[in-house]
Amino acid sequence: MSEIAEIIDTLEGRLEKLFLKLESLEKTAVNQKHELKHAAAIINKQSQEIEAMKSQNDTLKIANSLLGSDDNKRDTKLKINSLIREIDYCIAQLSD
Repeated sequence: MSEIAEIIDTLEGRLEKLFLKLESLEKTAVNQKHELKHAAAIINKQSQEIEAMKSQNDTLKIANSLLGSDDNKRDTKLKINSLIREIDYCIAQLSD
């Protein structure tokens, strides 16, 4: 009977270790999920900043062309033509 008691004690010890390991792994998983959400938020914020900087860069290129630079004249003309078309469209909508 003492052999069975030793086996049961050994199993109980192993089960305790397994439950502690499981709890530790669950805490690690929760921490990693939190870190992942934080990293995703940072990536999203940086993506928005990149888009804003690209837009600002395009605006600065156009402004530079308007001030006399020959570097981006074609892009500036295309942008001006696009804006004129949008204005014409708005006027046509108002006329109807």
